[in-house]
Amino acid sequence: MKKIGILIFDEVEVLDFAGPFEVFNVAGRRDNLNPFEVFTISEKPEPVMARGKLAVTAHYTIKNHPKLDILLIPGGYGSRAQLLNQTILDWIEGEAAKVENLLSACTGALLLGKLGLLDGLDCTTHFMALDLLEEIAPKAKVHRDGRFYDNGKIITSAGVSAGIDMAFYMVAKLESQEIAEETAKYIEYPWPRE
Repeated sequence: MKKIGILIFDEVEVLDFAGPFEVFNVAGRRDNLNPFEVFTISEKPEPVMARGKLAVTAHYTIKNHPKLDILLIPGGYGSRAQLLNQTILDWIEGEAAKVENLLSACTGALLLGKLGLLDGLDCTTHFMALDLLEEIAPKAKVHRDGRFYDNGKIITSAGVSAGIDMAFYMVAKLESQEIAEETAKYIEYPWPRE
């Protein structure tokens, strides 16, 4: 069972974390498989206020979470504030060295770019933040099309719903195309896309 941690923070885009959470949480369950344990992680134990003032309490904090196999960094307007949060940046950098896969949805890529983790890699982010990503990560190969880019360990996705496509891609990559398609059918999501 792969342990997947999803960082959440104030002003995180809800679908950036909740969409992939749902995909990983549901994957394989109809066949009584449990390939993933997915949970949220925040800096502090208090609830975070996601976009739209949705209060969310994380399962763990950055100080008490289980060992991760996969880390997902979502985006949203709150990612800009995290660019200045050295505690979170240090934590991401530390976890990045240990996880099997490091994923970003939407402007979560800005945090990876700030840490130099995207240097020399193909990547993307929300279309409204592409210029900013190029500025923050001038050594990255920023793409202005495509839903997600797989560099082996690090995978970035474009904005909001593209993170869901990336999650399905990961299910297919780590488990099977059949499990990914069954999961998409169950949650009635159009994947794979044409």
